[in-house]
Amino acid sequence: MNMNFKLGEFVRFVDEKREGYITKIIDDLMIGVTGDDDFEIPVPVNKVTRVHGHVYKGIENQAFEENPGLTTEFKTSGVYLAVVSDAAKGSVVYFHLVNETSYQLLATLSTQKDSMVKGSFAGIIAPKSTAKVYSASLTELSNWPKFKIKLLFYSGMDAIEKEPIEFDIKFSAKSFAGAKKEFPLLKQQAWSFQVDTEELVIDAQKLKESFYKPAEEKKTVEKPAKEVDLHIEKIRDDYQFLNKDEILKIQLIHFQKALEAAIVHKLPSIIFIHGVGNGTLRYEIQKIISSHKQVKTYMDAYKDRFGYGATEVILK
Repeated sequence: MNMNFKLGEFVRFVDEKREGYITKIIDDLMIGVTGDDDFEIPVPVNKVTRVHGHVYKGIENQAFEENPGLTTEFKTSGVYLAVVSDAAKGSVVYFHLVNETSYQLLATLSTQKDSMVKGSFAGIIAPKSTAKVYSASLTELSNWPKFKIKLLFYSGMDAIEKEPIEFDIKFSAKSFAGAKKEFPLLKQQAWSFQVDTEELVIDAQKLKESFYKPAEEKKTVEKPAKEVDLHIEKIRDDYQFLNKDEILKIQLIHFQKALEAAIVHKLPSIIFIHGVGNGTLRYEIQKIISSHKQVKTYMDAYKDRFGYGATEVILK
């Protein structure tokens, strides 16, 4: 008996006074349900029933009218997959697509295990809004599927054309090692992964080749200082004329080059001074190094001097 239940659906037990969210699909006949006590129990699918009003909204009831009278600046980037812990059930997390852009999004989320792909969400997400798309249990992290997100960007107003995006991610414990980011649209902090910006990654092949270059060629990669200051005024003289997105991009490119140079020169560690600010630069740096194969670990550096404004990266 297959009831086609999905992770995140809210169900009520048939034979007892109990209800909760589906946090595990065991097979076609069994599911795992987590209630208010944060305890997941296996239950046959024929022993629960859906509670109306707690299921995901479909595409047909998420469409909306754009307001042509909006005069705010049109924002072209800022789509995140945000992971939020349940306040009452710490082991349960909820996945939200956060749309900070001025585009209307046509979004789908599918999960993949082995060669099988299953749709979990499809909907239209309005500008400056969010949609809850999935939920899972952190205790089952090793069994989480691969997430596949597809986005189409639409606007009824004059706007820059934006190409469709396909974003795949396979979570691991390292994915949650970085700091959380504050999301005003969610009114809480969340681990987040930007969907509409290409990751700044070091080209593995080029890095490998650099190790085997002759000594005279290797000297072209300048050895970085033990401390690298990423404040924009230390990098560019014309910083007053740059907007915040341009500043962040320049800072991350400077960070990337210094990290690559540290790896090439086999430094044991390197410290990046990024400041506190709104935490965006710190978050982006820690997101990159948390999944970097040449990074052993990282930690806050010189807390007595910088508080949370510097990160030390320990290299392998």
